Amino acid sequence: MTYSIVARDEKSGELGVAVQSRAFAAAAVVPWAWPGVGAVATQAYGEKSYGPLGLELLRAGKPPKLALDGLLAADPQFQTRQVAILAADGEVAVHTGKRTIPASGHRIGDGVSAQANCVAGPAVWESMVDAFAEASGTLARRLLAALDAAEAAGGDWRGKQAAGLLVVPAEGPPWERVSDLRVDDHSEPLRELRRLLDLEDGYRALDGDNRAEAARAFHMDALDVRFAEILDAAQAGDMRRGRELLAPLLADEPRWADYMRALADAAEL
Repeated sequence: MTYSIVARDEKSGELGVAVQSRAFAAAAVVPWAWPGVGAVATQAYGEKSYGPLGLELLRAGKPPKLALDGLLAADPQFQTRQVAILAADGEVAVHTGKRTIPASGHRIGDGVSAQANCVAGPAVWESMVDAFAEASGTLARRLLAALDAAEAAGGDWRGKQAAGLLVVPAEGPPWERVSDLRVDDHSEPLRELRRLLDLEDGYRALDGDNRAEAARAFHMDALDVRFAEILDAAQAGDMRRGRELLAPLLADEPRWADYMRALADAAEL
């Protein structure tokens, strides 16, 4: 009882899955991805094993259609499943079982597939593919735009509760992630998911230059802004400014001194 999208970013090679549902912790079941291998969305009466097994079959060289056919053939409940499998090259295979809750269906685009069940109507899955194609920005932002479009088209007719976003890089070990965010129970799951993505982008920006400016731009917590200011001062070699910024923290909690020494030691490794 869910709508989701699997997609590949043509420029970066990133692979991703995004989902929203009126089902608690839907993102604990639906999205699966492996850098350089593929992505899977498993939903309706979702069977988790389709995720890891589908990815293993892709890694072994099976194209999405053969991988999906094999999984369905071994599943006596396959008509209750809705599954999309995306390979790293953008090839997609999708199955919507005849016993999924209507309205249900899917649409395949260029390196993308949207699938939905228990939703207001076909506009839900149709709109996701169009919104993804028209959106700009990172893969994560484009996936979120697709979910917004699905919700605007009627979404899950039962309401809203959970959402999730999983993006992996074009290559890397199986555990590598660009984004891995979940909203298990919220009255506005997409709004909360966007807040978490903004926060994640903010923390990512702290690895670059002008950290304090980035922290403020992403409306990060006051402590994060203070730390960004301290790091900017340290990078600039302005130790006097760094001590001034650190002093209030030390006055409130002396253990910050040990924390800062540990950071300095790690930076020298």
